[in-house]
Formats: sequence, structure tokens, C-alpha cells
Amino acid sequence: MDKPLDKIKLKNPVHLLAVGFGSGLLRPAPGTWGSLAALFIGTPLLMLLEIKGFLLFTLICFVLGCYLCQKTADDMGVHDHGAIVWDEFVGMFLVMAALPSLSWSWLLTAFVLFRLFDIFKPWPIRYFDQKLESGFGIMIDDVLAASYGVLIVIVLRNLF
Repeated sequence: MDKPLDKIKLKNPVHLLAVGFGSGLLRPAPGTWGSLAALFIGTPLLMLLEIKGFLLFTLICFVLGCYLCQKTADDMGVHDHGAIVWDEFVGMFLVMAALPSLSWSWLLTAFVLFRLFDIFKPWPIRYFDQKLESGFGIMIDDVLAASYGVLIVIVLRNLF
């Protein structure tokens, strides 16, 4: 019997994107590796595109991600397998867009906040994570985790 990871084909562009260019295949903690990859990919994109372009890019990534994640989950035979990290890319991009600067301290803050909310899934994140079994469901819990991160970034921005 095939294991879910055996069904991932990196030559398939859908799988390649869904597993974050291979970052989701790293162990342990594939979501953390995917988030780290998103940080390194998102930083130069944010500098290049500036905020409006970056947010539009992130929206496109979200819409595309609903398909990528669903198709890859179907191919693997497992809903929201840990190797699927495109949702972490979108979540990280959203928190990064709220940063006042791209200094290492702010980038680290975005990374830590997103990972904490993505791992612990406070209400209503856990509810949506458990109830929605679609590509949209895979994506939306990370968007919600990012929204908590964005709120904390806004508070921190105003304090410092």
C-alpha cells in the first residue's frame, strides 16, 4: 500500500507548489519549514511588489491555493496532510504584509506569531480546521491564524 508522501510528484507543478517547493517534505514540523520558506520567498517579493502588489499576489495565491491544496490532498488520499504547506505560505505573506519594516526582528515576530496561532488554533480557527474538508478549508484556517498574527503586529507597531 502506498504511503501518502509516495504519491507526491515534484515534477507535477500542482504538487510542487502545494508542498512549498519541497519545504513541506522536510521533517520534523513541515508547517514550520513551509513558513520559513515563505519568509525567505515573501521578503524579496514584498520589497519588489510593494504592499498593494504583494497583497494582490497573496490574494491570487489564496485562490490558487484552494485548488492546489484540494488537488494534492485528493492525490494523496489525505485531507490537509502536513506536507501541504501552500496555506502556510499565504498565512505568512499576510502577516508579513502588516509589518512596519522588513527588519529581522519584525520578520522573526511575524514568523513566531503565525506559527503559534497556526499550531494552537484558538477559536474559531480550530472549528474551521475541523469542519471544512475542502481546499478552501485547508487554506482558511491559516488565513485566520494570520489574522490573529496581524492583530498582534498592529498592537506591537503602535506600542513601539
